[in-house]
Amino acid sequence: MSWFESLILGLVQGLTEFLPVSSSAHLRLTAAFAGWEDPGAAFTAITQIGTEAAVLIYFRKDIGRIISAWTRSLANKEMRSDHDAQMGWLVIIGSIPIGVLGVTLKDQIEGPFRDLRITATMLIVVGIVIGIADRLAARDESGGRHRAAKQRKSLEDLSVKDGLIYGLCQACALIPGVSRSGATISGGLFMGYQREAAARYSFLLAIPAVLASGLFELKDAMESNHVSWGPTIFATVIAFVVGYAVIAWFMKFISTKSFMPFVYYRIALGIVIIALVTFGVLSPHAAESAG
Repeated sequence: MSWFESLILGLVQGLTEFLPVSSSAHLRLTAAFAGWEDPGAAFTAITQIGTEAAVLIYFRKDIGRIISAWTRSLANKEMRSDHDAQMGWLVIIGSIPIGVLGVTLKDQIEGPFRDLRITATMLIVVGIVIGIADRLAARDESGGRHRAAKQRKSLEDLSVKDGLIYGLCQACALIPGVSRSGATISGGLFMGYQREAAARYSFLLAIPAVLASGLFELKDAMESNHVSWGPTIFATVIAFVVGYAVIAWFMKFISTKSFMPFVYYRIALGIVIIALVTFGVLSPHAAESAG
């Protein structure tokens, strides 16, 4: 991998990680359209450490409160009713599905799931799901013509059941084209949560899974010598800087704006990919790494 490739891929990772458009799909497609080798699952996981570092810094106050309350609740029974202590457990519980499926389906994630036909299909299908969830939330918030606006749930209402459902939604993002934020936020909207609450829990829930995945891939990469370390680290730094800016923008955007621009983009991109593959312009395995 060249330094120029790492610059572009780092920008793509930072721009798309927190938007409901699938960063893994865009990394894959950027390489395919540019005629580069597939950056691979290891590159994606390691650069996600950079974007997750942006989450740690942006939500540092929330994370600090949660860790402090959760740690104290282990010894102090009275603390176990504290919302922040409960959030610590809910993040752990919600991380179980993706941890189990990530290990179980590792070979599929790094192989068959990277087929561009699957990526395109997921872009379209999940785009439609996000659109339906967005319209449902908009209807509740406006209240319609003859009824009052429906009060949506906040993170104070988060239960173990809802945490597990969030976790299952996040696990779907193991398939390129799904989008971690798209799946979890739309799942939250379907369950009746406010847009900002759904996004905040989505970002917090991603921390254990992404860091664990990145460190796991980092260990494998150090043993295999198949990673261009200089460009990969450079891309990770770029992803961190850009990712932080995107989080700040997206948290403001989501509280008042519709997801529909992302929905239209996902569907259009998916259709274009299917057309290019169908007519032989693009191979479904374009830019796949031989390693």
